Amino acid sequence: MTAILTTVALAAGWASFSHVHDWTMRHAPAGTPDAFGWVNAVISELVPVAALLTIKRRRRVGAAIGYPLFLLVAAGTLSLSAQLAVAQPSPSGWLLSAVPALAFMALVKLVFTSPAAAPKPAATPAAPAVQVAAPVVPVVPARPMARPNGVPVIGQVTR
Repeated sequence: MTAILTTVALAAGWASFSHVHDWTMRHAPAGTPDAFGWVNAVISELVPVAALLTIKRRRRVGAAIGYPLFLLVAAGTLSLSAQLAVAQPSPSGWLLSAVPALAFMALVKLVFTSPAAAPKPAATPAAPAVQVAAPVVPVVPARPMARPNGVPVIGQVTR
């Protein structure tokens, strides 16, 4: 399972990073270093991962998740925009171009929101082979408490 997730995540990440890089470089001023495109790709693709990790941590401690959720949505939107911008202008082109980013986001969500393995229950000591019965004590019904005027008290009296 780990090998499958890693392979798909690497392939989807590479394709998604490439789309963001290409989009950035297509719209960057002449003479912009190629590294600028890769920096934009890293930012737009990894900010959602960091935001999701932060959301998970904050939920665990009961803290607010508004800002990391905003970052998750904003960076995810930026990434999908890049995927669609480099696509052939058709529904199938947009879908095929968006698949890497959607797959990468889905796998990140899958990995980071999977429940942790349940802790194994502690071993309980075995019961003794011979159990000794406790002595039977007869239960004597308690007499109801009564007030000085003879009226029984029902329940606990507090003052």
